[in-house]
Amino acid sequence: MAWLLVFAAGLLEIVWAFAMKQSEGFTRPFPTIVTLASMIVSFGLLAWAMRTLPLGTAYAVWTGIGATGAFVVGLVVLHEPAHAGRLIAAALILCGIVLMKLSTPA
Repeated sequence: MAWLLVFAAGLLEIVWAFAMKQSEGFTRPFPTIVTLASMIVSFGLLAWAMRTLPLGTAYAVWTGIGATGAFVVGLVVLHEPAHAGRLIAAALILCGIVLMKLSTPA
């Protein structure tokens, strides 16, 4: 259950990162509201998961999902550049997430 909470929290981190970009520095109301609401729920789910998962593992997986997902959204939706170095970095983050998950018994 805790891993599902971390995964959902990570997905919401992607949502709030994208919404924050769309808020144009919190000058647009709707994206600002989406940013704040998804942040609150994301942090809440992460906190709930941390009741059973180790801090370092839960936080690393949460940020990794958010970072990798935001990178993909940037590529696909915002048409940001997909240079080899950026793709390799994202792959390494993804590998770190998988290894962190496999290394944690909870």
